[in-house]
This record gives sequence, C-alpha cells and structure tokens, in this order.
Amino acid sequence: MSDQKQTSTAKDVFSYLLMIIMLYVGVVSFTAMIWQYINVAYPDVLNSSYGAYDIIRNAISSLVIVWPVLILVSWMIGKDMRADSERQTVRVRKWLMYLTLFIASIVVIVDLISLLNTFLNGEITIRFLLKVLTILAVAISVFSYYLWDLKRDASVKTKMTVRVAIISSTMIVLSIVGGFFLVGSPTHQRAIRMDNQRISDLQNIEYQILNHWTQKGVIPKTLLDLNDAFSGFTPPVDPITRQPYGYNLKGDHDFELCATFTKETSTEQTNRYKTAPMMYPYPEGKVAPDNWTHAAGTICFARSIDPELYRVQPPVVVEKK
Repeated sequence: MSDQKQTSTAKDVFSYLLMIIMLYVGVVSFTAMIWQYINVAYPDVLNSSYGAYDIIRNAISSLVIVWPVLILVSWMIGKDMRADSERQTVRVRKWLMYLTLFIASIVVIVDLISLLNTFLNGEITIRFLLKVLTILAVAISVFSYYLWDLKRDASVKTKMTVRVAIISSTMIVLSIVGGFFLVGSPTHQRAIRMDNQRISDLQNIEYQILNHWTQKGVIPKTLLDLNDAFSGFTPPVDPITRQPYGYNLKGDHDFELCATFTKETSTEQTNRYKTAPMMYPYPEGKVAPDNWTHAAGTICFARSIDPELYRVQPPVVVEKK
C-alpha cells in the first residue's frame, strides 16, 4: 500500500471531522435527553426538575439536525471506501477513530468507578443507577461499533452498517417522539410561553402595587394609578389581546389580579413558580395562594398586604435654608 493512499485529502479531513463532531453532539444530546426523562420519572426532592424541559427541547433540536447529517456523512464515507478499500487506511480516519475509542473507554471506566464508589457509600438509587446504565450502554455501543469498523475489511460487503443505522435512528426517533409527548408541540409551547409572560406581568404589577402602598399608604384604585412618568412604568397588557389585566380592589389591604390563560399550569411551570420566592408574606389569618399555578381560562389571584410588615414610609421633609 503506497504512502499516497495513506495520505489524507481535504475531503477526508472534512468528512471525518464532520462525522465525528456530529457523533459527539448526537451522543451527548441523546444521553442528556434520556437523563432528563429519568429526572422527570424519578424526581429528587432535593433537586427541582425545573430546567429538564428546556434540556429536552434543546436535545430534540440537536438530534433532528445532527443525526441525519451523521447518517448521510457515514454513508458517503462508506461509499468511498467500497469504491476504494485503501481509503480505509487514511491517517485522519485512524486518528479520529482511535480518539473516539479512547474517549468511550474513559467514559466507561469513569462510569464504573462512579457506580462502585456510590455503591460502597450505600447511596445507590434507581435514579442514579439508570443514569449510570444509560452512559454505560451508550459508551459501550459507540466503542463496539467503531472498533468493529476499524478492523473490518471495507472491500467485503456487510449489512452491519445498515442495521446499526436503522437501530440507532429508530432509538433517536422514539426518544424525539417521547420528547414531544412530554414537552408538547410548538403550538403548545408557544401557548405556555404566553402564559408565562402573563404571570411575569402580574408579578411585576403586584410589586408595583406593593411599592405604591409603601410610598402612599393606599392601594391604587385602578392600574392606571401605577403609571409613573418618572420611572417610565406603565402597567403591562396581555401579550395576545393587548387588553389590560384584571384588577379588583377588595379592601384596604386586599386586591385581586386577573388574567386569561390558554393552558393549565404544566409540571414545568409548577416547578418554575414553586421555586420562585413569594413576593411578600401574608398576615395571620390570610391564606397564601398556591403561588401562580392556574387552570385554563380567566383566573384571579387574591393578594393581601401585611401592614405590620410593610409599613408606609414617612414623607421626606426638606428643610429650608
């Protein structure tokens, strides 16, 4: 075999670098998605699952683009090797393949060390075990396939590459479909984003009402009373209808804020709202609402200001000289 055949061309470098990068991104995205499924299925009371849905969405976006590119580039490389079996010995291929085997080996070793260490500490849980097994299965699969690919004779026709492509693609598709069932369609996600914006607006208005109370000693009669040309604050409106939010004055210290929501509070939103601190404590005898969780439709959130906790600030007296 001549040195010319072993020399990597620009096409080889491009093809193998693209394939390996797509492989790494795809494997990381797939593993991250499975981990988040485990987090949702087996929640940890010490760690909120808030953020899991964002990771799943990012993983879906990556896999939808990355995995077809990986399959296509791998097929093109395989086609070149079938046409010229000596392309199997190009240097860039060997270097990147062995690098992949090295990384997969390190991942398996570290994964097993972590498993053994956790077992010796008596802290094995189903959540942890499933995550370890996920990494182990993915790393061993990658290691086994590319070790076989390095050793095989490219001139001999094989169905293994097609089988691996079908099996891996099927797993990717199933994981993506599962992700859509969990996080919802793009239309569903947009509706949730609009509802999140409504909650954010109501929280902002709530803070401004509290600030109005501490400055003036009264709750505003209408939301228009919160207009402040100096600070530039104007009460926000519904992001879709552009109509003002509902506001009902219930007493000297009590009021309601209302909005019309498209969806019922999802698990993702519940985690978001429950991890956010309450705007202020409630006086004795008053029941704090379940933060900002809501059903679909027009919902009002009752609020009360504790005058013992939030006292009216005395006016500033400017002495004349």
